[in-house]
Amino acid sequence: MHTLAFSITAAAVVLMAGEASAHARLIRSDPMAGATVSAPDALHLSFSESIVAAKSSVSVSGPAGAVVTGKLAVDPKAPRVVAVPLTGGLKPGAYKVKWTMTTEDTHTMDGAFGFKVK
Repeated sequence: MHTLAFSITAAAVVLMAGEASAHARLIRSDPMAGATVSAPDALHLSFSESIVAAKSSVSVSGPAGAVVTGKLAVDPKAPRVVAVPLTGGLKPGAYKVKWTMTTEDTHTMDGAFGFKVK
């Protein structure tokens, strides 16, 4: 009887863990959130699942609200990594990144973070 109860409990824990990790998340960014960096040419976002570029967007705004984002791209060989060119040469100051991503399983997620250019 105890073995059956243990098996049911273990199965429930495994199922709940699978549900908790069912949605993609941002794993890392370059530049990193909160970092102070030399002016980068591009922004790279790495996610836990493959991204659909046509249904995703990234905007980077800088001093005085100027948007400095080029077209988002996802490399077919690395479908979890999004690259966004940063146009016009970033001037010193604070920048805010806002992103909305759609994964291959149609889940949408969004987030924001900032970094500074020295």
